[in-house]
Amino acid sequence: MRHLRTGAPFLMAAQRDPHDSPAIQAFGIALQKMREAAGLTRTELAETLGYSPQFVGQIETARNVPSKTFAEDLDTYFKLGGLFLEFWKLIKGTRRLGTLPPGSAAYLELERSANTMRVFETRLIPALFQTDDYARALLGKVMNPDEIDETIRTQAERKALFDRKNPPHVFLVIDEVALRRKIGSPDTVREQLAHLLRLSERPEISIQVLPQDTDYYVAFSGSFTVLEFNGESDVVYLESAGHGTLIDRPPTVATCAMRFDLLRGHAYSITESRSIIQKALEAL
Repeated sequence: MRHLRTGAPFLMAAQRDPHDSPAIQAFGIALQKMREAAGLTRTELAETLGYSPQFVGQIETARNVPSKTFAEDLDTYFKLGGLFLEFWKLIKGTRRLGTLPPGSAAYLELERSANTMRVFETRLIPALFQTDDYARALLGKVMNPDEIDETIRTQAERKALFDRKNPPHVFLVIDEVALRRKIGSPDTVREQLAHLLRLSERPEISIQVLPQDTDYYVAFSGSFTVLEFNGESDVVYLESAGHGTLIDRPPTVATCAMRFDLLRGHAYSITESRSIIQKALEAL
């Protein structure tokens, strides 16, 4: 059987329960019907296309979100002239508002296509900026080894946006408390802070530290990320208790963007922030 892709594509993290989006469910139903009509098992289709059987099963049961590439691969294989791509466009059109699990394919695709990211984090080093050891120490209390490995792979996929030809401009404001929180061994925290310093040297990444004794009330309202796009409406991503919510209502997005700018104003300067991170590193 002919493989349409070289190498195994990245497997997105699936969620335990099916998505309630009709567009995602319709994609899965259509895929199952088309596969069965062709007399193929999930394994046979997966091997032909270069995906894993688990991923195909997740799409059919609506526990994962198909990518544009996967939709195009299905159209090519079944000679459908763009049917699955149209399903994918419906998913894309309805994904901008709703609840998504952290690391879901829908959010990751939005993140990859953003040209500017404004990230405010109060508790921990954000996933995009984490070392693998820091992530493993953080996840070790709540996940089994297989789940941790899958999450690390998801994070690697996300971090690839820093290495693309035109990386996004990323503005991070992080609470000073997050820098001093002991996650894992001293060596793990030391390497994590050193990694944060290296990232801060990149021209497209600006990192500012919010003083731990700040009295600016917005700092206590929780973490959020504003994603900005060329030619499309911006979105804000709010995460709480393991669940993420995407909001594209312009007033809400504008309010969060304004709050982020005010947080930057209350934070240490970029140069001062590097010094704060360096001091936290030397204190270990």
